[in-house]
Amino acid sequence: MLKNIPNIISPELLKILMEMGHGDEIVITDGNFPAVACAQRLVRLDGHGAAEVLEAILKLLPLDSYSDNAILMSVVPGDKVKTPIWDEFRRICKDGDPNFKDFTFIDRYGFYERTRKAFAVVYTGETALYGNVLLKKGVIK
Repeated sequence: MLKNIPNIISPELLKILMEMGHGDEIVITDGNFPAVACAQRLVRLDGHGAAEVLEAILKLLPLDSYSDNAILMSVVPGDKVKTPIWDEFRRICKDGDPNFKDFTFIDRYGFYERTRKAFAVVYTGETALYGNVLLKKGVIK
């Protein structure tokens, strides 16, 4: 056992977070996301929500201070879905890292493409639609 590592962080995820370098990206996805098709490295946390995974990761991962560091998939035009999970994501990011300013949004297919290039993908059991967030790793100062 190690101290101060959230229980939700599996050994596999901890290894990935340690291997990531400045500028590498990790994506936390909801249960509807095509994670297996998009991931170079996939960690499955099916029994957990995206918000709790985000909160645990931000206890360990510094956000990039030089560029957009938190990105959401924008709602597809015409989709009438509500996105209250974004408010929860925003609160977690504000509380979790002083480098967080606000979210940047990219369209659905742009988000998929960015995910394909990401260092890793964490697939959760999140049921909220648009419950996906991409984080860019920064440095410890």
